[in-house]
Amino acid sequence: MTRMSPRTAPLRTTGALAVTGLLAAGSLAVGVPAHAADPVFTLGGPAETAVRPYPATGSPLPSSLGITVHHPDTGEEGTGYEGEVTYTLDLGGIEGVAVLSPAGDSGADCETDGATAVCHRHGVRPGLGGVADFALTAAEGSADGATGTIEVTGSADGAVFAPFTTRVTVGGPDLVMKRLPFERRLRPGDVQPAPITFSNRGTRAADGVLLTLRYSRGLEIPERYGNCVYDAEAGEAPFDAFAWSTALCSVEGSFEPGATYTLGVPLSVKAGPHAYDDTFVYGVAEDGPALTAQRAGAAFRRGTGPELTLRKATAVATRGADLDPSDNQREADFRTENTADFVALGGTGTGAVGERVTARIGYRNDGPAWIGHLRSGESVATLDFTVPEGAEVTAKPPSCRGVTATGGHRAEQLGAPRYVCDSSMTVRDGAQAALPFELKITEAVPDAVGTVRVRGPRLSAPGLPFDPEPANNTALWVLNGDGGPGTGDTGGTKGSTGGGSNGSNDGSAGGSTGQGTGVSTGADTAGSASGTTGGASSSVTAGTSGAGSSGTGGALASTGTVVLTLSGGAAAALVAGGVLYVTARRRASHR
Repeated sequence: MTRMSPRTAPLRTTGALAVTGLLAAGSLAVGVPAHAADPVFTLGGPAETAVRPYPATGSPLPSSLGITVHHPDTGEEGTGYEGEVTYTLDLGGIEGVAVLSPAGDSGADCETDGATAVCHRHGVRPGLGGVADFALTAAEGSADGATGTIEVTGSADGAVFAPFTTRVTVGGPDLVMKRLPFERRLRPGDVQPAPITFSNRGTRAADGVLLTLRYSRGLEIPERYGNCVYDAEAGEAPFDAFAWSTALCSVEGSFEPGATYTLGVPLSVKAGPHAYDDTFVYGVAEDGPALTAQRAGAAFRRGTGPELTLRKATAVATRGADLDPSDNQREADFRTENTADFVALGGTGTGAVGERVTARIGYRNDGPAWIGHLRSGESVATLDFTVPEGAEVTAKPPSCRGVTATGGHRAEQLGAPRYVCDSSMTVRDGAQAALPFELKITEAVPDAVGTVRVRGPRLSAPGLPFDPEPANNTALWVLNGDGGPGTGDTGGTKGSTGGGSNGSNDGSAGGSTGQGTGVSTGADTAGSASGTTGGASSSVTAGTSGAGSSGTGGALASTGTVVLTLSGGAAAALVAGGVLYVTARRRASHR
């Protein structure tokens, strides 16, 4: 009997860039019917795992196998299943083929006994999480090409588990992508060749390959080959809020073990006009039915040019024993010499003592660059709102937190003198964010001025290093002003530092974003002039009226801005290239 070390950390979730591997890895199990009252949890993992042949000398090198469980409740309020869960792996199907053993960090309290492995965990959290990690090695005496299956089941009181079966095979192709020597410091318009090159270091040929190219908002791939499909560019419908674009190129043929292959036609990566911090991901996998199924139904467009081809380059001197999917993919990060002008948006409101007004504050990115912290997952910016005198916040967006006047911690969240709202890890060029605060007027103070500032996420380093015009990072929100020039400055047109009137909202405050907005997340802001609660007062909200606006009941929601509280949009972001893990991690860190 082998006992595996327990792990008490939370269940794993999918990594931000690791979501690329979903295009080249196995599929999750399909759910099965259950009693209406019982939750159905779906077990999953890779459809197939290849292990290295047993070596003539030395110890066998392991391949990894991770088992996952999916809880269908991914809502913000979902707490998951809280009972004890038992997972069972039937290893009888891999007898004489492979051996399952503990991974360094198994992720659960597991025991193996003969042809069975049993793991115990407490609870199933909403979304996709890890059950346990294992190591697989070829069994001594197993033949190249030998195959078998592992069946995974789960049980818990009041729950049903859809089982999962994964195949284990000795030997196979091992496609290893060569890292390309890109120049990482760019200017908009720079074009670099991308001669994709990979080797097969496995024990058998790959029957066709799928090249996966994923590139963030600021990058472009100019070529459009006939055997490649492309989704819309990031920033185009229906992907206008997403950070990633994808190209999938299917190349037929037999790709032999011990050989290296490179493109027979040109491929290039271009820094577009919106580039700043960007990433290019390029991977290869053996093509097959599982990958074909993953492409089905996706919003891809087929290229109209000639076919992308591969040619044999040079033979590999020695075959490496590293059947490992992790080397099928490489990533390159680029920094482009560019700027993004963030403009604060303020406004005005009027009302009598005791009445409530809605203050919609926000910012927009006048570009030309998009800003994305894809690696770190850190917020791009923070909106900092100082409440005007004579008013008290009675309702706030969930993504904002009340602080003291100096920015310190405050337990009571309503009635704070100041609020900070972190953006997400991406803010697209042309994006505009609007946040509604409900204010109760507690005292008649003419021309009460609140400030709206878009700054860096850290108070100790408030500058935005990409922003060439810091003067328009601050605007005013004026309560019961006289309506004269200078009140309620919205940040207005580029370079505005004051003196702008807030009387018209479909001009300076929204002009640069009209082509990319129009996504509503629940709050009606088109032509809004009321926004009041329990009173007859009104508010005029900069940059949130007209066709180019978008409102939200709590998040920094705007076209092209992936925000902290994603709720239902998180699943779509995962498919498009994924910020789910980073968003979930940051959400947990603020609790």
